Amino acid sequence: MSLEYFIARRLITAKDYKSSISAPIIKIAISAIAIGIIMMIVSVATGIGLQQKIRDKVSAFNGQIIISNFDNNNSEVTLTPISKNQDFYPNFKSVPEVKHIQAIASKAGIIRTENAFEGIVFKGVGGDYDWNNIKEYIVEGKVPDFSKSLNEEVLISRLLADRLNLKVGDNFNTFFIKEEQGKMPNSRRFKIAGIFNSGFQQFDATYIIGDIRHIQRINKWSPDQVGAFEIFVKDFDNIKTTGIQVYDQTSSTLDTKTIIEKYSYIFDWLQLFDFNIVVILGVMILVATINMVVALLVLILERTQMIGILKAMGANNWTVRKIFLYNAFYLIIRGLFWGNLIGIAILLIQQQFGVVQLNPENYYVNQAPVYLNWGYIALLNLLTITVCFVVLLIPSYIITKISPVKAIRFE
Repeated sequence: MSLEYFIARRLITAKDYKSSISAPIIKIAISAIAIGIIMMIVSVATGIGLQQKIRDKVSAFNGQIIISNFDNNNSEVTLTPISKNQDFYPNFKSVPEVKHIQAIASKAGIIRTENAFEGIVFKGVGGDYDWNNIKEYIVEGKVPDFSKSLNEEVLISRLLADRLNLKVGDNFNTFFIKEEQGKMPNSRRFKIAGIFNSGFQQFDATYIIGDIRHIQRINKWSPDQVGAFEIFVKDFDNIKTTGIQVYDQTSSTLDTKTIIEKYSYIFDWLQLFDFNIVVILGVMILVATINMVVALLVLILERTQMIGILKAMGANNWTVRKIFLYNAFYLIIRGLFWGNLIGIAILLIQQQFGVVQLNPENYYVNQAPVYLNWGYIALLNLLTITVCFVVLLIPSYIITKISPVKAIRFE
């Protein structure tokens, strides 16, 4: 055990330590570090959690990269079909980052019941559709099976079901307008197999999901014609690079667009969270550091006589400085311990019980999502310790200016 650590430990365990003049200031410093680390952990966990949840939700219902005709770019419904006989379908082997590709089509219609009607977009999917992406949003019923014969079952949102007074098992009529003028609309009768609630109102208020073969028949397409392709990638962080690769591997008559481009207003808004998180981290570390500097200065002033005696006995300045830095390190560790304990507990409670609720109209989610990762928690702790220690080297320099003779006589 080094001399500096031994003396620092004796100071911490001394009986008069808790009743000293510096005791209240030390408690404030520890509390500041604890509150700071709580705020940092919670802000990072909820900020990243919200970003990932919204990103995953938008991806689940729209795919991460969309391949379509140029004619369809500004429309939510399919105008011109695409042949399924493509080199990239059903397996996009030329781009290894592609995880899954599925064919879809969409058509505008009107749901009519005895008491209400709603304009909708019918999203047609087939046997290649990956239901795992939206299963967590299904609140009632089951997922329809479109891999066999033509199916009248559909998924409808909770929002539309409530507006139309419908429930699982109910049937309803949907009318699809024909492109030819003067023609009677096509009528289809569907049965509700399940109800989903994404919390993404733009989608919930518009889309129902059904068999793509209904659209193919209404539009008089052949079985190998679809509206677009939705692609899911292995790593969303590389979606821009993957999007360029997909674009290069598709025909010149087709366009590709990532969901970041399609929903740029959402992802631009999400980027603001990065700035907010950085500001919170900076403010919390600054507050914790200022409190630690004050605490260290008070400790030095309180132990001026001890510093003089140690110097008179031959201790150099760095030896004495290390004693107080060890003392400060003990305070930092105490603050971090309580801060981590409380911060992680808050996140676990939110993760399990969803105490903090959010307005889905503003945040696209019903409750504050949590991203709990031990890596970033360790990094935040390491960052706090490093910044505090570097800054504390400055006030500890005062020790070098203390004269042993004057310090021993100091009262």
